Amino acid sequence: MSLYDREEMRIFSFLCTLVGVVAMGGVLAGCHSLPPSKPAEQWTAQEARGAQLFEQKCARCHSPNTTHTVKGPGLQSISKHGGFLSSDPPSDQQITQWIRHGRMSMPATPLSDDQLRELLAYLHTL
Repeated sequence: MSLYDREEMRIFSFLCTLVGVVAMGGVLAGCHSLPPSKPAEQWTAQEARGAQLFEQKCARCHSPNTTHTVKGPGLQSISKHGGFLSSDPPSDQQITQWIRHGRMSMPATPLSDDQLRELLAYLHTL
């Protein structure tokens, strides 16, 4: 292998390493620590009923354990961090509007006032 080939190989290796470092930096910059969810064994009866409603009405499109999109956004820490078009967490009033009237591709979900309170209580545990 000639000196020129070795130098070209060294530059190629350096560029590959640089691209990897930049990519990893982008991944890490997108990561942020979220507060832990409340353990299920500590849920109130209202929160447990809300969890059942979530499983029945919401889980096919929303994950409670991540912020990553399933069909809709993941809802981990929804009541504790921003990221829904704002740096502030959505209010219960905003979430209620989205549930009752739908939003973008999310259909309206008919719930009684009691069911809505239970679901909101559960969402606060995430």
